Amino acid sequence: MKINDFSFNSTDLFLNRHIGPSPNDVDEMLKTLEVKTLQDLINSTIPEQIRLKNPLLLPTAISEFDLLAELRNIASENQVFRSFIGMGYSDCITPAVIQRNILENPGWYTQYTPYQAEIAQGRLEALLNFQTMISDLTALPIANASLLDEATAAAEAMVMAFNFKGRDLNQKFFVSKLCHPQTIAVLATRAKPLGIKLVIGDHEQYDFKESTFGVLLQYPTTDGIVCDYRSFIECAHAACSLVVMSADLLALTLITPPGELGADIAIGSTQRFGVPLGFGGPHAAYLSTKDEFKRITPGRIVGVSQDVNGKPAIRLALQTREQHIRREKATSNICTAQVLLAIMASMYAVYHGPKGLKKIALRIHHLAEVLRRGLNHLGFKTGSHYIFDTVKVTCREQEVDQVLKFALRHHINIRKFDEHSVCIALDETTSFNDVKNLIIVFAFASTKKVDDLVQELDSDSKCLIPENLFRKSLFLTHPVFNSYHSETEMLRYIHRLQNKDLSLTFSMTPLGSCTMKLNGTSEMFPISWPEFSKIHPFAPKEQTVGYLKLIHQLEQMLAEITGFSAVSVQPNAGSQGEYAGLLVIRAFYEKQGKASRDVCLIPKSAHGTNPASAAMAGMKIVIVDCDSNGNIDITDLRLKAEANKDHLAVLMITYPSTHGVFEEGVVEVCKIVHDHGGQVYMDGANMNAQVGLCRPGDFGPDVCHLNLHKTFAIPHGGGGPGMGTIAVKSHLSKFLPTHPIVPVGFENGIGPVSAAPWGSAGILPISWMYIRLMGTQGLKIATEIAILNANYIAKRLSPYYPVLYRGYNGFVAHECIFDFRSLKEASGIEVEDVAKRLMDYGFHAPTISFPVVGTIMVEPTESESKVEIDRFCEAMILIHEEITEVINNKADRMNNLLKNAPHTVDQVVRAEWNRPYTRERAVFPTSWTRQNKFWPSVGRINNVLGDRNLICTCPSIETYHLSTL
Repeated sequence: MKINDFSFNSTDLFLNRHIGPSPNDVDEMLKTLEVKTLQDLINSTIPEQIRLKNPLLLPTAISEFDLLAELRNIASENQVFRSFIGMGYSDCITPAVIQRNILENPGWYTQYTPYQAEIAQGRLEALLNFQTMISDLTALPIANASLLDEATAAAEAMVMAFNFKGRDLNQKFFVSKLCHPQTIAVLATRAKPLGIKLVIGDHEQYDFKESTFGVLLQYPTTDGIVCDYRSFIECAHAACSLVVMSADLLALTLITPPGELGADIAIGSTQRFGVPLGFGGPHAAYLSTKDEFKRITPGRIVGVSQDVNGKPAIRLALQTREQHIRREKATSNICTAQVLLAIMASMYAVYHGPKGLKKIALRIHHLAEVLRRGLNHLGFKTGSHYIFDTVKVTCREQEVDQVLKFALRHHINIRKFDEHSVCIALDETTSFNDVKNLIIVFAFASTKKVDDLVQELDSDSKCLIPENLFRKSLFLTHPVFNSYHSETEMLRYIHRLQNKDLSLTFSMTPLGSCTMKLNGTSEMFPISWPEFSKIHPFAPKEQTVGYLKLIHQLEQMLAEITGFSAVSVQPNAGSQGEYAGLLVIRAFYEKQGKASRDVCLIPKSAHGTNPASAAMAGMKIVIVDCDSNGNIDITDLRLKAEANKDHLAVLMITYPSTHGVFEEGVVEVCKIVHDHGGQVYMDGANMNAQVGLCRPGDFGPDVCHLNLHKTFAIPHGGGGPGMGTIAVKSHLSKFLPTHPIVPVGFENGIGPVSAAPWGSAGILPISWMYIRLMGTQGLKIATEIAILNANYIAKRLSPYYPVLYRGYNGFVAHECIFDFRSLKEASGIEVEDVAKRLMDYGFHAPTISFPVVGTIMVEPTESESKVEIDRFCEAMILIHEEITEVINNKADRMNNLLKNAPHTVDQVVRAEWNRPYTRERAVFPTSWTRQNKFWPSVGRINNVLGDRNLICTCPSIETYHLSTL
């Protein structure tokens, strides 16, 4: 059936705008492929035995206007109370200039991870600012470019200390009982498969008699105390333990930073730096550490180097630590960071500057002390310890529930700490009127009258943090944090950086395995609605009815799409979804008394996160060969399954394969593993080739993760946010992640893998909108067009670049791999040279040298038009001509268009031009580049120089001025 055989009932249907090619374009592309219909192409691409026999049972697509109205009704079922719950989550004010021009701006949220640094200098500068902010505030020299959330950052720090101390399984990790409970729970989940023994207790009583490789402290504590940890840290170091401090970043503008107290690692959340609550996320966590630990620091580190002309340039540093290179020996399995949110937090610091941040912190602290005095006047005990923003209130017997009831009556949420006390955490949005209302709540609860007390409380505005804990060191002294405090200057700075970055607003990003599709504007609207953005993750369920309805509906739709029984949206990255899925499998076997099943089979072609995740889950990894066509070698699989039959836990596969084809033997592969007692885990990175056409739950896998930031339209955000939702069959459903604060999952669940019960819930409305806008028919068409577009590119470019792997009928799935190895041998041109030359044509490069070195992997997605695809193909054909000139000795092997790419404005405006080709050909290789030129702001970057001389904070103004980039 052809696409123009479908009739649409409304001109406002989103499908009409999401699909790139027109019906006439589809006909032309099918003719190029020598295929009569779209259905014929699908039948020739997807094995018959796994194709869906019946349509998906999903709601019918409706218009964007009508669906937004429906979602408004769902959102209205949420109640936005004033939340003073704290526990690492604080309401805040997102400056309008940041909300409008970053969070809601596709120039920022549609960027890809900055692996091609020459066209990512804007967001890299913002991330360098983020690292500088973290390093300054924590007083530790090395910081990464963000992690997923505070709890998982604590887990990463624990494993970092564990790796540094030699993995002695008899050693213990001490956790203060005054850490946030969700952090302790996530640590327990992470510790178990690695054999780490957690000791949770009172830091003042811990004597280090037992071998302890590390400790975690909360600063201030979960109940608000600002402790002086100096003596404890000295004892920890004397016992050869590394010290991790989970620190409130805003508090560090007033209290002595972790580095000055002697901590080795600092972690925490940057959420209160202008990032909405969002029912738990997405929020950027941070990790900073001493210089000696830089090569074992998890996640991405942004560093400064130079380009080919000696100009300062920023890029991702020390990438040899990362999972795609080190695989099971990597420092972590982290793939998605929270880049967009880290950028927002860094811009918050840029906008307010050090003085502004300190004023915000002092105001919060002052209001907390006013509240404390008011409660003391009413006869409540609030302790004599020092606080920053959180007041712990001791109540009389049975008074706690009464206080909570009166608070809810006033639309106020506070935290029940235990049976005898509550905690009240103030924030940037707190007003004096809020403090007055809180005092009134306790006055009602205590049956006392407030009278004129509230008017008298504001008389003393002194900071009550003691001298020995008050911060004396300077922070954020770099000009970038002291130059853009007016909205005009801030607006210009944001757009100056945006203009250095290539995003989907300029051209297609044809990255294999990354699915850079349209992130529809109507899908993005709801994330800014206060009914979604201002909900605390631990708010009472009566206030979150709308959120829970949306999440339940999304889980049901994803279960139907995948063919599985149950879904968890808690994992907030694809790599975390892998990890969670493997833990579910391990829990299943433990419940059966088969804990010895710990072998994970992984094909050679697998994503680097797969072996890294398996290692984190405490599994033994056995590699399975691939055959000459790139498919799993079934004979080798059978041999290794048999050899490990008593210990086989799981096979990890990607489907369609990482090589971009639907493997014919997938059903047999799954059966072999099941017959030997194992489970099958499917990496869902390539789910965009399956939706509506086949379902993993129907053909063998037991669990899969879904990249909602790929297949289901959540934008990449320059490298995050992401969502790694997992779907499982019924026998695994009772082992899905749980949470210590909010009941989710089942009793036998694996424990939380993220800090919030539903992960990054604030962006789930995007995927809900996408599925509802597309409907059953739209999702199916989208997948068919994704496969058509990939095959069209393969057909057009195959005369120039051989397609490395094809399916059984000669077609590819939704992506294809082009082999450059023979061209390299003949010309000396590397795939990296092609990647850099594409920048001159105005394109982001496809995925290079993955999964096969010397290749590029292209994925066009369904939302790119034929015009854009043809433009990309033309660029690749012209690049082939440039390579041919080198082969035919018409161009020098070293001094040519590709080896010198990308070409910058600085290079072409110089009076001297000593290259054997014209300036025009260098920068205007096509007519469209004359009409709409994207200029890389730096030339090719020297990565080796940057790694040898690591600079991961803003360098001094004398040597490097960011605004000149």
